[in-house]
Amino acid sequence: MIADGGAGRALYWERENALVVADLHLEKASFYAKAGQMLPPYDSRETLERVAAAVRATGARRVFTLGDNFHDADGPARLEPHARGMLDALTRSLDWVWVTGNHDEKDGEADAPGGTQLAELEVGGMILRHMARPGEVRPELSGHFHPRLQLSMRGRRIVRPCAVIAGGGNTGGRMVLPACGALTAGMNAGDPAIVSAMQPAREIEAVVPAAGRLLRFPLWSAAA
Repeated sequence: MIADGGAGRALYWERENALVVADLHLEKASFYAKAGQMLPPYDSRETLERVAAAVRATGARRVFTLGDNFHDADGPARLEPHARGMLDALTRSLDWVWVTGNHDEKDGEADAPGGTQLAELEVGGMILRHMARPGEVRPELSGHFHPRLQLSMRGRRIVRPCAVIAGGGNTGGRMVLPACGALTAGMNAGDPAIVSAMQPAREIEAVVPAAGRLLRFPLWSAAA
């Protein structure tokens, strides 16, 4: 289920008592500040509070991240004391696994504090990796694309972070999670890059939490 405590951006995996989050992009603001684009340096605090709120709401004892944990490989060294204290408390109190992504690469891995780092892993028959692998037929959780649903309703344009789910065909079910980071933009959930990465599938849909329900919106379906 999508964990409301994480602003609808975290997945609670009840069977594993685990929280799954993607694309935290910690220390993104400080990365841009180095280049002269001054942003308030509190994005890591907000992102980690989202994670902590989802942990409190669900009672999860494990956390799996899905890559792009820091915005760049030097991000861990730039964490300000308050954010570092938050992260240290989370990784000490939980079974924390960092799945690494393309923003984390530094001789293969970033120097993220606490927890365990892996390129990908399999848990309970589910593959956890940063980017969906085209042709994958096993159950899979991934991130990378920062999917957002874009709708026009009553003359208003509505944009919401969403999960993208592929099913049918010969697959066991696959999901791309929305980005959990406070300063993460996004890609249209129906973008051809996402649709292509989720193949083979019979249908692909966006899932958005709203008022305690999960709303589903069709994005793509195979020709009859």
